Amino acid sequence: MTALAEPPAGLSSAQGGSWISLERLIPAAALTAMTLLPITEMVSRQWRLPGIPGSTAVVQHLTLWIAFIGAALAARSGQLLSLSANTFLPARWAGRVRICVSAVGAAIAMCLAWAAASFVNAERLGGDRLTAAIPRWVAQSAMPAGFLAVALGIVWHAAPNRRGRLWAALGLCLPLAFGFLPAPHSAVLLAAGIAVILAAALLGLPIFATLGGIALLLFWNAGVPAAAVPVETYRLVASPVLPSIPLFTFAGYLLVAGGANLRLLRVYQALLGWLPGGLAITTAVVCAIFTWAGSGVTILAMGGLLLPMLVRARYPENFSIGLINASGSLGLLFPPSLPVILYGIYSRTPIDSLFVGGFLPGLLMIGLVSAWGVYQGVRNRAERTRFSADEAIQAAWAAKWELAIPVIVLIGLFGGFGTLVEAGAITVAYVFFVECAVYKGLSARRDYAGVARECATVIGGVLLIVGVAVGFTNYLVDAQLPALLIAWTQAHIHSKYAFLLLLNIVLLVKGSFMDVFSAIIVVAPLITPIAAGFGIEPVQLGIIFLANLELGYLTPPVGMNLCLSAYRFQRPMASVYRATLPFYLILLAGVLLITYVPWITMAPVHWFVGR
Repeated sequence: MTALAEPPAGLSSAQGGSWISLERLIPAAALTAMTLLPITEMVSRQWRLPGIPGSTAVVQHLTLWIAFIGAALAARSGQLLSLSANTFLPARWAGRVRICVSAVGAAIAMCLAWAAASFVNAERLGGDRLTAAIPRWVAQSAMPAGFLAVALGIVWHAAPNRRGRLWAALGLCLPLAFGFLPAPHSAVLLAAGIAVILAAALLGLPIFATLGGIALLLFWNAGVPAAAVPVETYRLVASPVLPSIPLFTFAGYLLVAGGANLRLLRVYQALLGWLPGGLAITTAVVCAIFTWAGSGVTILAMGGLLLPMLVRARYPENFSIGLINASGSLGLLFPPSLPVILYGIYSRTPIDSLFVGGFLPGLLMIGLVSAWGVYQGVRNRAERTRFSADEAIQAAWAAKWELAIPVIVLIGLFGGFGTLVEAGAITVAYVFFVECAVYKGLSARRDYAGVARECATVIGGVLLIVGVAVGFTNYLVDAQLPALLIAWTQAHIHSKYAFLLLLNIVLLVKGSFMDVFSAIIVVAPLITPIAAGFGIEPVQLGIIFLANLELGYLTPPVGMNLCLSAYRFQRPMASVYRATLPFYLILLAGVLLITYVPWITMAPVHWFVGR
């Protein structure tokens, strides 16, 4: 969970309190509207009543606002995702390097703000309207305002003193320099700019700035207006299906805030704790359930609870940390996994087919981790609970409302009652009612706005990366890189299995330093046509892709689960690597099975969905 950031310096305590209240209320209002509008639309459709005019477009643009409000919050609280934590430099250099890297990040964010402002101004002159009362450019104004706020947030966190921040603020002037630069097509400036950005990325530059900066330079060198990047950002973030991502994430945050993790842990411990390695199996299953709310939520929310339980049950500490680490992404293939939804959107693969195809591979990965847990449990004579039917019934009864959530999600996704966004909205409304009115672990007055802010911060940080990554990918497509890759592959690789092995290697490397969302945006369009040339089914390719990225969370040097685990358990990265290695090898075997045994993925698809 993210902590509330301090109000900006220079505000009185009353003003600071108002600022924090505003930060909490705006995301809460936006997420509430995103929940209520789709539900209203679905009810109106079922009862054949007139819906709210333009509600679908409003929900899409609320996603845009959530993305950029959250990105601004992430920047101001220093939570923008980076490729590197910059921990390898001597302490005496760290401060100056941080200022330089922040100047680069602020410069790129300011260029993106300027480009977005150009795009919004063009839309304003076009006169399009979102609804009868709202011009489209008003909704789109979140983009330049958000990028500007991100730039200022980067400057604020550049240094603890005013002098360092002023040096970093020099980067804000970069857009002015473009008027004095030579004409485009300057290979020297392009190479120098990309070299600076890549060096800054190794020293802690946020991922969005790395991808966005390179995209801006490539478009500038090609003579394409810089607005091309925010145009692609807008097209993706305001897409019809993307609002499901903040909705399902918000539902996950509400569940954790309401204490659902404790109740579900009790259920699975009662059902599985009597088995050899029962607590390890329970850990794998419970973490898999919460993965759809985000791998970070799983490790941060469940890790502190599960590690002491595992150690107390006589599991070795290293094994326990590795187990929590590996389990943190085990549910990535199950509904309503956000990466699956995004992959389906971006690769144009049916989302319901992806979820059906991912069912057996997901069970395989859980089974492999659980089997290793059973072995360790027997080897270390780990404590087991005695099975009690009464305790199992009581635990299941206590958590019955939360155990019903997967059924509600599946009915919403596959039952034909509504769209994916409407399924997400129903899930949020149901979870809110259950946690507030039934369990009373969540206070609508005290907790709701804070949870909404935390959710918006995480979603903003992710969608900011995804949005600028689209611009980068669009340049690669315009440059015909996919066609070049297809030609190279056809000339040098003639075996389907050799291609799949190469694909595994590439995706593991990508997953080790690129978050799953931006990896989907950047890599999926490049490999889809190549895989089609080898006769690989789109659904099978999607599951192979996502299973590799699931393993990428555990791949050094900067797999996301490794970083989160080191932070949560206060362990050196090298120690986390050692603890995770056995699970990495086990899950690697699972990924290879998924890759080379298509039946595991495609049999359920052929059975339930058909060709």
